[in-house]
Amino acid sequence: MRRRSFIAASGAVASAALAPAIGYAQGAKDFPNKPITLIMPWPAGSGVDVWHRALGDAAAKILGQPVVIDNRTGGSGTSGPASMAATAKPDGYTIAQMPVTIFRLPHMQKTPYDPMKDFTWILHTSAYTFGVVVRADSQFKTFQDVIAFAKANPGKFTYATPGAGSSLHVGMEQIAHKAGVKFTHVPFKGGPEGWAALEGGHVMADADATGWAPLVDAGKFRLLCIWTQERSPRWPDAPTLKELGYNLTLDSPFGLAGPKGMDPAVVQKLHDAFKAALDDPKVVELMAKYDYPKRYMNTADYARFAKQQYDEQREVVDQLGLAKKS
Repeated sequence: MRRRSFIAASGAVASAALAPAIGYAQGAKDFPNKPITLIMPWPAGSGVDVWHRALGDAAAKILGQPVVIDNRTGGSGTSGPASMAATAKPDGYTIAQMPVTIFRLPHMQKTPYDPMKDFTWILHTSAYTFGVVVRADSQFKTFQDVIAFAKANPGKFTYATPGAGSSLHVGMEQIAHKAGVKFTHVPFKGGPEGWAALEGGHVMADADATGWAPLVDAGKFRLLCIWTQERSPRWPDAPTLKELGYNLTLDSPFGLAGPKGMDPAVVQKLHDAFKAALDDPKVVELMAKYDYPKRYMNTADYARFAKQQYDEQREVVDQLGLAKKS
């Protein structure tokens, strides 16, 4: 009896030890069985928000569950991913768009997350087309006019961006550093607020992604320069930064990630669904509309790219004197 009891007890202990692993594997097999939340760290209605809604809808068709967009703005795009890292379970039901500021901000200030430890990389998707716009009635006809004004009036040229530490903010400061001038930055929570500030005459320019495109096409804004490698076919008259004499290509690449500790099988399912979604006709249409290039990377390549970005952003903030004080 004692031997049988011991064997039974041993079996119970073994079963208990295996239960979490079996349950976790079963969870991955059944994934997803409820809606998935995609945290969008930019305002509703912005180009990147609209595009990710289409991407989520396309992925949902493959996953068999809705992908619900949850706008959590702030922190130059880092607040949403940071809240995910702090509170979300690593079960695949909460993921986030990951802006490049995730890698930059920890070098500038204390952050509640470590980009190298607190996220599970899923796939890299795209990048932005950035540019600097002014009102159509602005005194600045070219970007050279901006530099000339800034040289004659240090600190008086004001520009809006979607936030302090954002790629637009750092990009403008890189330009100012290379040109030997001083700009004054006016941060907002997202593109729509910046465009409104420019329309209202509260700032002289706006540096942002192509959410300003309808205003440029309507003749309300003037596009002074583009930050891509080549000129945009949509705005062929806008020079690149390299053409203006600044050896810079700034496109702020982005992708999707979840909290640390996700099951690789769940990551694979999400990867496959969103990779296929990149070729959905509506997604492709909006990529063209908002000038987002397809920049796909698989999970392993994205993880390596994340480390590369983290190291590169340290160099940038050090160069600009924006690094946090130890």
